[in-house]
Order: sequence, then structure tokens, then C-alpha cells
Amino acid sequence: MKKSFTLLEMLVVIGIIAILVSLGFASYSTVQKKARDAKRQGDLKAIQNSYEQYYSICNFKYPSALPASQSKLTATTAICTSLTADVDLITIPADPLGGDYQCVGTCDTAAYTICPKDLGSGKYLETESCNSTNKSCCISNQQ
Repeated sequence: MKKSFTLLEMLVVIGIIAILVSLGFASYSTVQKKARDAKRQGDLKAIQNSYEQYYSICNFKYPSALPASQSKLTATTAICTSLTADVDLITIPADPLGGDYQCVGTCDTAAYTICPKDLGSGKYLETESCNSTNKSCCISNQQ
């Protein structure tokens, strides 16, 4: 008599494997979203730090606009009379899904509010409740 698996046993094993694969894929997708959100928040903190440096060396004024991604935020001698040479503060990073960070509301020499790009339906982050009314993930001037 030959020993082998029955069709029912094979289907049960295949079903269990399918469930485990789908659970693994779902958790992997969540981890990717959280990683992109962490990158967004880190990028925004770096932008905020460079804006505050600009403020301190450029006669207590912020840049009048947010440069596009992959552009440099530069304190130039024409704007900052205390400088003897142009100073590159940061190369503005791109959003992890592509696109630019955006000024929301005020973005002038007196104040700024910068948020991640709108991901649709007014949401700025993929895993947290940060939207156009609750701007907890956005940065603004500290002065």
C-alpha cells in the first residue's frame, strides 16, 4: 500500500499557506506606509531647521517661498547683507511618493506653514490622522 496525501489534506495546507501569505503582505504594506510617513516627518523637520537658520542669518526674515524639490534653499548675499558669500542651507527633499512639499496658508518673510503633499481627500499622511483641518504633521515658524 502506497502512502500519500489526500486531495483534502493538500487543499487544507494550500489554504493555510494562502492565509499566512496574505497576512504577511498586509503587514508589509503597513510597514511601508509608516516608513514613508517617518521620512516625511524627518524631511519636514530638516526643512524647519533650515528655515530657522535662514531666519537667524538673514535679518530675521524667512524665505518668501518654498523652493521646489531638489532645489537648494540658499541664503544669498543680496538678501542677507551680513553674509560675505552665498550659503546653501538645504536641498529640499521630494516627498517619498514623488512631488513637492507645499506651503499651506501663509508662506512669506514673516511666517510659514509647510505640509506634506495632499495624498487625496485632504490627507497628508498615510497612517496617521493628519489632514487639512488637523495639521499636526505640518511645520510652522518658531519665532
